[in-house]
Amino acid sequence: MQKLKVLLLSFVVGAAALAACSPKAAKVETPVAVTPQAVQGAVKLLGQWNGPEGTYLQIAGADGKYAVTIKNLDGPRTFQGSGTGDTITFERDGKPHTIRPSDGAATGMKWLADKKNCVTIEAGEGYCRD
Repeated sequence: MQKLKVLLLSFVVGAAALAACSPKAAKVETPVAVTPQAVQGAVKLLGQWNGPEGTYLQIAGADGKYAVTIKNLDGPRTFQGSGTGDTITFERDGKPHTIRPSDGAATGMKWLADKKNCVTIEAGEGYCRD
């Protein structure tokens, strides 16, 4: 009986020692892609936006750098822009301009007044998708 107690005690001590020396399971974390808010918001502006009389605004690019093509009645011109928040800024004819989300009424253009998904560069210059 004494031998059985010693054997049982040895087993318990050995198991405890092994458990104490075993490495703990590593916590696995799923990586989360971190994208600056400026890029996330400006990405929504990518693509073509249409204006009246065949005019349009086309935005292409990524990582906060954008090619802004504006076709007005004189023809298309392309400018380099950068994303900040949900806007894209660019320089045209030496003046800074900002493309920002809006609705048709905010464009100040009667042709776009009833539209909902638009962008405005300045009063009287806007483009829409719907």
